[in-house]
This record gives sequence, C-alpha cells and structure tokens, in this order.
Amino acid sequence: MQDIYPSRHAKMAEFLPRLDPVVHNDWSEDAPISIEQAAQFDRDGYLVLENLFSDEEVAFLQSEARTLLGDPAALEEETVITEPGSREIRSIFRIHAQSPVIGRLAADERLSGVARFLLGDEVYIHQSRLNYKPGFQGKEFYWHSDFETWHVEDGMPRMRALSMSVLLAENTPHNGPLMLIPGSHRSFLTCVGETPEDHYRMSLKRQEYGVPDEDSLAELAHKHGIVAPTGKPGSVVIFDCNIMHGSNGNITPFPRANAFLVYNAVSNRLAAPFGVEKPRPEFIAARGEPTPITPVSGPLMEEVTA
Repeated sequence: MQDIYPSRHAKMAEFLPRLDPVVHNDWSEDAPISIEQAAQFDRDGYLVLENLFSDEEVAFLQSEARTLLGDPAALEEETVITEPGSREIRSIFRIHAQSPVIGRLAADERLSGVARFLLGDEVYIHQSRLNYKPGFQGKEFYWHSDFETWHVEDGMPRMRALSMSVLLAENTPHNGPLMLIPGSHRSFLTCVGETPEDHYRMSLKRQEYGVPDEDSLAELAHKHGIVAPTGKPGSVVIFDCNIMHGSNGNITPFPRANAFLVYNAVSNRLAAPFGVEKPRPEFIAARGEPTPITPVSGPLMEEVTA
C-alpha cells in the first residue's frame, strides 16, 4: 500500500498536504449535529458537545470509573499503564471491552451516531482507554498528532478516524485539560527519528519518538493559537485524528479523568504499519476484521450486561 503520509524517514520535519476530507458527509437535516457544528469541526478540527447525558448517567459513569481505578488487579495487566516514576494509574486501555458500562457508552447513539456522520461510514472502536490525571502528580501528555502514530506504528491508512473524550471530572483551566491547536489538522506534520522496537512500552508513559519538533510546533501555535476546552462532567470533546494536541501536568489537588474513545471508519481498517516491522499490541490498536458498532439508544443504565 502506498504511503501517502510518510513520517520518521527524513532528517528534517515538513508539512505535507492533507489528502483526506475532515467531514466525510454532506450535512442534512437528519444529521446528529447542526450545520454550524459540522462546519466548526471541519474548520477547527474539534467540537465540544454539552448536556448529552443526564446527571444520573454522569454519576453512573463516575461510579464505574472509581471502581475500575480502585481495583486494577481485576483488569488485564498489560492494559494498566502507570505514571513514569510512580504507581499512579495513567491510563487503562481496551476499557470498552473490559467494562460493560464503557462498552455501552461507546455504542451509545449520541456518540457513535456523530462518529458515523462525521466519518461517513460504519465505525468501530480502534482504541479506548480511561485516562486519569491525579491531583498533584498527574504528568503531561506532550504535543502530538494521533494519526502520525496510528499510521506509522499501527498501519492506519487514511485520516478517517476521530477521538471522543467524555469528561468524568470537571476540566478547569488549571488541572491539565486537553489543549488543541485549531486548524492544525489541515496539514500533516512529519516527525524525525527512527522508531525503536516495542516503542509503545515507553511511549504510553512518556512519548519521545513520533513527537513534533519545536520549531514546527511554534509555527502552528503562532498561526492558529491554542485552545483548552473546559467543561463539567459529561461534556464531550470530539477531535480529528490529525489535530495537534497535548496537556499540561496537574499540580492542583483536583484530579482529571475522562473516558477516551477512538472511532475509526470500517473502510479504514488497519494494514501493515508504515514505519515499523511489528505492529503495536491489540489492546492499543484493534486489528483484523472490524465489527461495526450497532448504535444503542436510551439511558446508559439500561441494557448493560456483563
């Protein structure tokens, strides 16, 4: 398969043109988001949806997150990632398959329906995780484009995926909220440096390869600015697979948590990685024949089965 987004090959970083649409559907009145929201996602590469879930549903999700974080021994060991230098949990991967509650959330029409519209296809979960940034000790996630890693290390062919971050605690300007560079999704910034074998073992704690160079980052930030969407629990931040994003550390006493769901188009299933010999494990990137999500409607508390 031709590599139309080559990265980690050249000695210098460069901006390549995006060869894929951002919104893969024409808007119509039966779309799950407004025409203004679709236009914003196309222009800025992200969108914030408020008040999708009831207070009871939010409390239901928060209770599940506390249960998962409180008993990591009950989870698949390799999916639990701790902070560098401590035993604090940073992320729990493949969480939609380990938690019926998060699995139900991923299938919910209010999320999967928007993903299907924006990607113009049936969708499946490429990656899921519960992200936790504890008070005082939560470390940063450095600037990166998800697609660059998913393309080079997982074999995602095209930019036809998106992420949804469902806030499970209030995100304030102070506790390390997600930061995005709006408009940065319009070009593909290549990275420099050959990828080490089994890079994921290090990168899930602190990424050092597949990160953009500072000069290019500064250029993007000066051109587009930086936004940090905040919101109450239950808010949903949707962002394009290629937008440049990251987050600061959390030195406040207020923890930050979110359920992170990556929807990929069924037609965009993974191929062989474009930059490494061995793909990352299944718990990070779903491989094989994808199973399309069947959207489910109604309150999250209903139809949750073990």
